[in-house]
Amino acid sequence: MPDLTTTVLTLTITGVAADSALAGGTGSVAGRRLVAVAAMLVGALVGAALALDVHIVAPLVVALVVTAGVALVSWRAGVAAPNWVHPSENRRPEGRL
Repeated sequence: MPDLTTTVLTLTITGVAADSALAGGTGSVAGRRLVAVAAMLVGALVGAALALDVHIVAPLVVALVVTAGVALVSWRAGVAAPNWVHPSENRRPEGRL
């Protein structure tokens, strides 16, 4: 994609370099940033392979399915009421003994 900006990837790689021990940083979050860069690389390779070997629309379909799946899981997690939301029936109101 020639018009796609690479700001996030560039900032992530710059952050890895700036936080490295060679640059005087602690390197504490380098692993997380490297995983993000690797995920972007794998996504680009899979998308390119799908576009070249399957069909030009295939990467878009995969992105749509993944986005819909994440949206569904997020919606279901938001609708479900975890136990900590509802107070227990056996608890006394605050301030009373």
